[in-house]
Amino acid sequence: MDLLTKTLFLCLVLALAHGAPAHPQDSAAEDGESQAAVPDRCDGIEFDAITPDEKGMTFFFKGSHLWKGFQGPAQPSNETFKELDDIHHIGHVDAAFRMHSTESPDTHDHIYFFLDDKVFRYYNHTLEDGYPKAIQEEFPGVPSHLDAAIECPSGECGADSVIFFKGDDVHVYDLSTKVMKTKTWPDLPACTSALHWLEHYYCFHGNNFTRFNPTSGEVSAGYPKDARNYFMKCPNFGHGGNYKVPKCSEVKLDAITTDDAGKTYFFSGPVYMRLDTVRDGLHAFPISRSWKEVTNGVDAVFSYMDKFYMIKDEQVYIYKTGARYTLVEGYPKTLKEELGIDGRVDAAFLCPNEHTVHIIQGRQMIDVDLTATPRVVIRDLPLPFSDLDASLCGSEGIKVFKGSQFYFYESAMTLAASKMAPFSQNITPAMMGCQE
Repeated sequence: MDLLTKTLFLCLVLALAHGAPAHPQDSAAEDGESQAAVPDRCDGIEFDAITPDEKGMTFFFKGSHLWKGFQGPAQPSNETFKELDDIHHIGHVDAAFRMHSTESPDTHDHIYFFLDDKVFRYYNHTLEDGYPKAIQEEFPGVPSHLDAAIECPSGECGADSVIFFKGDDVHVYDLSTKVMKTKTWPDLPACTSALHWLEHYYCFHGNNFTRFNPTSGEVSAGYPKDARNYFMKCPNFGHGGNYKVPKCSEVKLDAITTDDAGKTYFFSGPVYMRLDTVRDGLHAFPISRSWKEVTNGVDAVFSYMDKFYMIKDEQVYIYKTGARYTLVEGYPKTLKEELGIDGRVDAAFLCPNEHTVHIIQGRQMIDVDLTATPRVVIRDLPLPFSDLDASLCGSEGIKVFKGSQFYFYESAMTLAASKMAPFSQNITPAMMGCQE
């Protein structure tokens, strides 16, 4: 097992096998403040609210204090969001969430805080003009004195929505129609705070958290879990706080692809990493978590027409994309059946808005027409070198990866026509979130 795989498998899978983030960030407590008055989340406290901001920093609120990120002591919340205390003098936040509303750029990525019967809206830690407002004015029908709130985008809920929690009631508010439906989810504990992270939804209660389905309230197996093992760095608690980002020189990929939604996936051994945006950081999971039928890593991956093609040995798995990946009926099939080729695949790539997948086998690049039924090999071209690990085509050109380095080509034909490899470039932190 190579060094990157060992690092990810031992550190990341344990941290993230249950879908919890583990990328710690520092914060500092107010100088001179009495430590007795400052809450310690490692004591197992119950949070009042949790939300990320527009830059990806996650805030945890308790009483008049907050924590920035996943490690470090508490600090007074009015140092960051001063109006929450100066205007309302309530001393704590009832609920909070980061808005997801791509149809409304004026509100997308803004943070909403709920205190008693008021709502505050912030962007870049600045209270926006006209706030606070009455909750009913901003979200008609939503009750006051909430317990928790969480956003749910249309790809994961039926429409861009906000889910509000109060007691045993769950209020689902449709942002476009402004219609609210009230439900009860008996399997879900009473949430005092909630967090949406990637496609995962967490209800926090006491010092525990529970992952749930945002449309049905179904609770995932194995919950609840202690938040101190995943969402903060605490002495004598494991997993999440032990995360270490690998060095860029240690990276060795098996496959890489970008889907139609712009999410980039890196595969190495039994784990994959997903980069949605630089803001949200790089996150790692076991491959079998999202693609349960693929248990021993992959050789190549590419995305085409809202489907995910995964190649392992001489098998092709095709998954429908969405909030969850679903294996297409009848798969896996052999490489010969699906793509008309034989043998092991080293890498594969598909350029944006094209219908030809480029399959790399040793020193050959085989082009397959994906519009043909059955699939047809339309070209078989020699390559300037062999033993490639992965390849990716984007708007700027093609990157092919060997170990911790990559080579850049303007097009697939440029790659095939090259008589020798260009100068190699090193994988950088900006590309994959690794360390220098």
